[in-house]
Amino acid sequence: MGFLLVALFIILLVIGVPIAFVIGIVALLGMMTIPDIPEVIIPMKMVNGLDSFVLLAVPLFILAANLMNSGKISEKMIDLALAIVGPLKGGLAQANVLVSMMFAGVSGAAQADTAGTGKILIPSMIKNGYDRETATGVTAASSTIGVVIPPSIPMIIFAGVANASVGTLFLGGIIPGVLIGLGMMIFIYFVSVKKGYPTFKRVHFKEIAKKFLDTFPALLTIIIIIGGIMTGIFTATESAAIASVYALLIGMFYYKTLKIKDLPKIIFDTLSLSALSLFALATASALGELLSYYQLATLAQEFFTENISVKWVFLLLIIGFFLVVGTFMDAIPAMILFVPIVLPASEAFGIDPVHLGLIVVITLAVGLATPPYGLCLLIAAKIAGLSIERSFAAVIPYLLIILAVLLLIAFVPGIVFIIPDMMAGGAE
Repeated sequence: MGFLLVALFIILLVIGVPIAFVIGIVALLGMMTIPDIPEVIIPMKMVNGLDSFVLLAVPLFILAANLMNSGKISEKMIDLALAIVGPLKGGLAQANVLVSMMFAGVSGAAQADTAGTGKILIPSMIKNGYDRETATGVTAASSTIGVVIPPSIPMIIFAGVANASVGTLFLGGIIPGVLIGLGMMIFIYFVSVKKGYPTFKRVHFKEIAKKFLDTFPALLTIIIIIGGIMTGIFTATESAAIASVYALLIGMFYYKTLKIKDLPKIIFDTLSLSALSLFALATASALGELLSYYQLATLAQEFFTENISVKWVFLLLIIGFFLVVGTFMDAIPAMILFVPIVLPASEAFGIDPVHLGLIVVITLAVGLATPPYGLCLLIAAKIAGLSIERSFAAVIPYLLIILAVLLLIAFVPGIVFIIPDMMAGGAE
């Protein structure tokens, strides 16, 4: 029966059934084969799976990102990024990466970054002589930084599943996210030298300072979020609510680019995107009940401990597994389903849950830029008017950079804990 359910899962995915429905169908049919367990357990588990205060952060961070985009705050970030890195080789592409790093600090949603900045930067890059492949590849790949640099919606979900510290996960993601961004910018420099991509005129320091001060209220969001969580003033969910209110206030009253008439569409878009993620999470919770009936977590732990004696081999298996999973489903249902399975084995190998969380989140981030699921790749390709095949070929070099950083933090876990340890030491 387990084999048939796995086969059904794969078949439904291949024929194009949305992942949330695939998970729900398999969960329902699987439960129907178990005697003495009523099918009503499925909707019960779906409701219970969403009955979490932490999960309120998901729609709230999406709302904050949509408010930032609708208020054209992302455009101010682009202006600042161009002023800083525009004079470098491939200045517009460099700015694309830098603005993704900045936007990551205020949204937590990679797709919002792709849609918000991509609509501006992809046409601008093409107009300035970049080929469509480069424009698409840079935008799609750099957007994945949005789930690595805090705040991060997948990190919040992982923390809830693995009972890990959200604040420590947020702090641990800063250095890996910066390393990924710098790696992409270095690669862009050499590509730009080879292809002769244009640079922008050097901007005087006073102009950079002026743009920074203009953008600072938006960038202040990350300080409010991280500072509030680490000092215990508010939780991750409360920080998401504060970020949304803050984005609304600065958009309406400071920048004056956000109007009341814009709010219905912003709320509708937020609810639409949130519903996709949360419904997948609900069905994943139901399938998790089926997996627990088959004691899959125990079987996985026994398999790993009996057949694998070296931690680095286990880490490579985890990375490989979530790379495959991430190509077919969103990070949220993937973590709900599979983190409880691998967590006991990782604890047996002495892997810190925060370390595992960063590995899983970054690995699944790669899936955002790989077909068939990759939402960031699909959005960027649609904006550029480029086929998925050509878009994926363009994004591969940047994905290799992400994988290089992933392997670095996997085998040198101290990198993850540099900032958390500094903050802990400062608190003492």
